[in-house]
Amino acid sequence: MTLPGASATVPDLLRLVAVPVFAWIAIRDIKTRRVSSGVWIPLALLGAALLVWDAWVARSAGPLAWQEFLLPTAISLGFVVPIAYLFWWFGGFGGADAKALMVLALFFPAFPQYVVGSWTVPLTTTPIGSFSFTILTNAVLVGVAIPVVLAVRNAAAGRVAPVMFVGWPVPWDRIPETHGSLLQTTSGLSRRGLDLDALRMYLRWRGLSLSDVRDDPDRYRDPSTLPDEPNPPTDGAVHAARSDGGESVSAESDGESIVDGSESVDEPTASEESKTDDPWGAEAFLSDVEGTAYGTTAEELRDGLEVLSSEETVWISPGTPFLVPVFVGLVIALVYGDLLLGTLL
Repeated sequence: MTLPGASATVPDLLRLVAVPVFAWIAIRDIKTRRVSSGVWIPLALLGAALLVWDAWVARSAGPLAWQEFLLPTAISLGFVVPIAYLFWWFGGFGGADAKALMVLALFFPAFPQYVVGSWTVPLTTTPIGSFSFTILTNAVLVGVAIPVVLAVRNAAAGRVAPVMFVGWPVPWDRIPETHGSLLQTTSGLSRRGLDLDALRMYLRWRGLSLSDVRDDPDRYRDPSTLPDEPNPPTDGAVHAARSDGGESVSAESDGESIVDGSESVDEPTASEESKTDDPWGAEAFLSDVEGTAYGTTAEELRDGLEVLSSEETVWISPGTPFLVPVFVGLVIALVYGDLLLGTLL
C-alpha cells in the first residue's frame, strides 16, 4: 500500500520479488507442467508479513489511510482467495493456478505505486483498488486472447482447420517432448484426444519409445507382448527420473532393472481373452497404474496410439497453463493497471 503523495514504500519494493519468481514459475510450467508446492510457502509467508506491515502503517497514518487499506484488502482476501479455491474445487483451475492467485491476493491486496523517471506506474487504478483482482481480470483477458493468437498464427501459415483456435500441427517425433493433448483421432480432428502425459506414462510402463511403436505397430497391438514386470510409469512429465518416452528403456535406474518392452517375454501377463479384447494392452495399463492417467480411457489411449503409429504430422493442443496468463497479467497490472476497467473508466 502506498499513501497518497508518496513514492514506493519498502513493502511495495519488496513485492517486486514476485516478478522474477512468477517469471520462473511460468517458464517451468510451460516446460514441465509441474510446479513444486514448496515454492508457494516462502511467497505466502513474505506476502503475509508485508500485509501486516501495511496494516500497521495504515493504522498509524489515520482513519482515512486505514479505510483505504481495508477495502481492497477485504476484496483481495474475501473474494479473490475464495474464487481461486472454488475454481480449483470445480476443476476450472489446477492446484498451482489456485495457489498462485491466493499468494498474489496476499502479496498485492492494494495498488502499489512506483516512480520510474517522470512516470508513475501503474498508469491506471480502479475505484475498488484491489490489485490482486486486477491481476486476475488481466489474466483472464490474456487467456481469452490466446486462442485468437493461435488462430492468426495458423491462418498465416495456411493451416485452416476447426481446431486452429486451440492448437497447431507438429511432427510425430516431437510428441515425446511435448505437453498437451492430441486433437486428432482415427475419425478426424477433435477437441478432445489423448493426453500426452498419459501417453508417456504408457510408453514408460511398457519400456517402449514412440519410434518402437511406429516401427512395428502390429506387434505392440498384441497385449501378449506386455512385460511380465512393467516399469514405473512416472507421472508422465517430459523430464522425469526415468525414460522420457523418446528412447527405448534398457538401462537400470534408481537401482531397479527396467524391462525393455521391445523384447518378447516368455510368460505374457495378458490372458487369452484379453489378447482379442484389449488391443495395445490399454486396459491392462490403466488397471495397473495407481489412480487414473489424467482421466484417459482405454479407448482414448488405443485411438491415440493408432493415430501416432501412422501419421507423420498430428494436431495437438499445447494447453497453455494459466500461470502464463497470470504472469503476463501481473506485468501488465504493474505497468498499466487494469486492462478492463482502466480502459473503460
